Amino acid sequence: QVQLVESGGGLVQSGGSLRLACEASGRILRILRLDRMGWYRQAPGKQRELVADITYGGSTNYADSVKGRFTISRDNAKNTVYLQMNSLKPEDTAVYYCNAVIVRPTSDYWGQGTQVTVSS
Repeated sequence: QVQLVESGGGLVQSGGSLRLACEASGRILRILRLDRMGWYRQAPGKQRELVADITYGGSTNYADSVKGRFTISRDNAKNTVYLQMNSLKPEDTAVYYCNAVIVRPTSDYWGQGTQVTVSS
């Protein structure tokens, strides 16, 4: 099993910045790597959506709505993924969830979420 613990959420004014972090832990990480780590978000009344993800090798993928404003990165030695969020907008308000995927054997893990609130 893998445990994911998120940190860094909070309340910020429109145009501000926040940095989220998610640290993964678990004995399985001694022998398997997290092939992909990412961030999803879910706003009230909406479906959970991908924000950004990053492979073990550093390839990234972003939702169109955050391109140019958010940057995802990871530290493989620390099993930690980061999301730097700049130029935040009220529509970025949501619970942000960390996700980690191991390809073989296929397994998928989620954090408990951290609230990000952007005031106008």
